[in-house]
Amino acid sequence: MVRETTVPGTAREQSAEARAAKERAAEARTAREQSAEARSAEARAAEARAAEARPASQTLSRGIQILETLADAREPLTIDEVARRLEVHRSIAYRLLRTLEDHALVMRDTAGRVTLGARMAALAAGVAHDLQAEALPELTAVANELGMTCFLAVLDRDECITLASVEPRHAVASVAQRPGARHPITAGAPSKAILSILPSSEWPPIELAADAAERLRAEVAEAAARGYATSHDEVIPTVQAVAVPVQQRGGGVLRGGQRPAAIAVVHVGAAVDQAAVAARLRASAAAIRDALGG
Repeated sequence: MVRETTVPGTAREQSAEARAAKERAAEARTAREQSAEARSAEARAAEARAAEARPASQTLSRGIQILETLADAREPLTIDEVARRLEVHRSIAYRLLRTLEDHALVMRDTAGRVTLGARMAALAAGVAHDLQAEALPELTAVANELGMTCFLAVLDRDECITLASVEPRHAVASVAQRPGARHPITAGAPSKAILSILPSSEWPPIELAADAAERLRAEVAEAAARGYATSHDEVIPTVQAVAVPVQQRGGGVLRGGQRPAAIAVVHVGAAVDQAAVAARLRASAAAIRDALGG
């Protein structure tokens, strides 16, 4: 006859192991739940960022993109080309263009190609109207006196935008600087001239490598010290520029809600006396300031 034997402590050990297993399972379950919550939070954050990035009105945003595309193209575009650049179906581009055409913001030539309409010029004239009106005679005088294209540029968020431009009347060749042309505020003489009258705390966000940012700060500091900025090959290959800020007496942006602005000349070819050109530009900048009551 075989007698069963109970090993002392075995039941207690099994019970302890069972409790430990339950605890591990509970911990694993908690970890999974926390991980799921973290993923959910990340997903909500991603959705929020995507929502912020999306325009409030996609139709309006696309219409504005069309106007910017036509302005940058510098030549008429077909509807297919507009659709391809916006990455939308041709039918969507066509409907948007028809609406813009109804408001005379775009127009089509006999071949059906699209360009900006005359109404755009009227809208552009309303931007910093007083500044443009007072600057135009000075731009004309400088352009004809120096034989270089002279233009007015203003700060717009993180870009430098040309508001008005005058080409010399009798020059054999000149550089075209069309109103509406834009480039990053980190490049070009007008950009540096504008930044030179702004405290660094008021600079727009600038995304540059550390060495490039340091170089920009040095160039702006130099422009502030001598009263004018220069550039070569920064915006357009082979093109040189000299620019001065349009500032109030004693420095700083013009009062009356005016945008930070600069006037500049662009040219190609032989080097010029930059200091002499800057002196002429400063005289015109002072005339514009005085006319605006600055």
